[in-house]
Amino acid sequence: MCGLIWFVQVVHYPLFAHTDTTHSPDYPDENQRRTAPVVIPPMLIEAATATLIAINPPPAIGRPMALVGLAMVAILWLSTLLVQMPLHGRLKHDGHAPATVAALVNTNWLRTVLWSARGLLAIWMLHVAG
Repeated sequence: MCGLIWFVQVVHYPLFAHTDTTHSPDYPDENQRRTAPVVIPPMLIEAATATLIAINPPPAIGRPMALVGLAMVAILWLSTLLVQMPLHGRLKHDGHAPATVAALVNTNWLRTVLWSARGLLAIWMLHVAG
């Protein structure tokens, strides 16, 4: 997810500003249809593994760090459901207005930072548990 979110942040979301949905009104729906199978399975796997690690943390990792990882996942899901998804809905209705695209890019920095931190946390977990 760390690599994927950086692609979304630096390439995918900014390109919405250059997409004229008046010529292709199906673009927002097609974007969501194609993106969902790429992001939903890894997010579900991440949530499941973070939950399992929090329930039964390896001794070297400990429960506090496992709970930090799970909290990060919870915040990422909340941001996705409460911020990014509604903004995607607005993109469908406002024809990719610059203010909506800017809001999508700006608010997505939270997820970019959190998934980057989770990537570092995962590396640390693998190092200490290995």
